[in-house]
Amino acid sequence: MALNKESNGYVITFSIVMVVVVGALLATVAMALQPAQKANVQKEKMANVLQAAGMRDATMAEAEELFKKHVVKRKILDFYGNDFFAADGGSDLTNEDAIESSNEKDAFNVDLLSEYKNIKDPKQRKYPLYVCEIDGELIYVAPVQGQGLWAAVWGYIGLASDGKTIKGAVFDHKSETPGLGAEIAGDAFEESFFKDVTKTIADDNGFTSVSVIKPGPELDEHSVDGISGGTFTSVGVDEMISRTMVVYYNFLIENPNYK
Repeated sequence: MALNKESNGYVITFSIVMVVVVGALLATVAMALQPAQKANVQKEKMANVLQAAGMRDATMAEAEELFKKHVVKRKILDFYGNDFFAADGGSDLTNEDAIESSNEKDAFNVDLLSEYKNIKDPKQRKYPLYVCEIDGELIYVAPVQGQGLWAAVWGYIGLASDGKTIKGAVFDHKSETPGLGAEIAGDAFEESFFKDVTKTIADDNGFTSVSVIKPGPELDEHSVDGISGGTFTSVGVDEMISRTMVVYYNFLIENPNYK
């Protein structure tokens, strides 16, 4: 008996078979690509840390080698600037310690987005710190995480050995508006934190965050221009800096030239 390829039954059966086959193929491809995707995410993170430390030209292709060379220590702080795992032997790792995804004490494994979304109290979150040494200079890279207009925004801020002078900055976002809020990832905004100017997170009275303000007023060492037309994104960047950088400031002031 010949199949009636124009019947509803044949069309439905054929469609089901195709969905199953294509779904299986896509799942196989996704699983095969997963290790490469994970490696790329790690390399991008390494490149961002290096760029915030002043190596603006660091690429993903060379990130792993440069990270191992220049990031001499990784540490996780608590909100008060103490070692998050102080009661359990501490979290200090050096560039001799391999990054292992199963190691909860490795600062590199801290998922900032998960910490921000799932742990509502900032005092309960982990704060990873990267200690970099470049041309004999110590630079401390502090990750920051927050909320933009549409979704997550994040960044990495490099501090000089004095624990307060900004040496570099890198920002990124998940889905901010192109040409507006998305400009936080552009050179002009990032370089406003450190290029040709001195920006600092402290004054004579202690911690004073660098504010992201509406363009117009005269800037000082504690302010940068926000993105024109990207008010909500700028506010998100301002909030995540002021909320997070005080943790690193408190640690570095108490531990000058920490290495």
